[in-house]
Amino acid sequence: MRKVCGEHIIIAHGVKNIDFTKVITLNESAAMLWESVKGREFTEAELVDALLEVYEVERPRAEQDVKEMLAQWREVGLVE
Repeated sequence: MRKVCGEHIIIAHGVKNIDFTKVITLNESAAMLWESVKGREFTEAELVDALLEVYEVERPRAEQDVKEMLAQWREVGLVE
């Protein structure tokens, strides 16, 4: 993840891997979650708990937000 022009973005490393149709921009909460789990295995529940520790949000909303975010990450191949 890099911060470019005030935006958190994720792209593949190496020139041959860059596909700018798969650059993903993260909002502050998604960037915080990415930083908390990058380089290790994690569960959806861990992401929800991390979100609840930092933001004042109801658990059902946090669960829905994490579910949607993970679907986007899976779609572009950031996670399995």
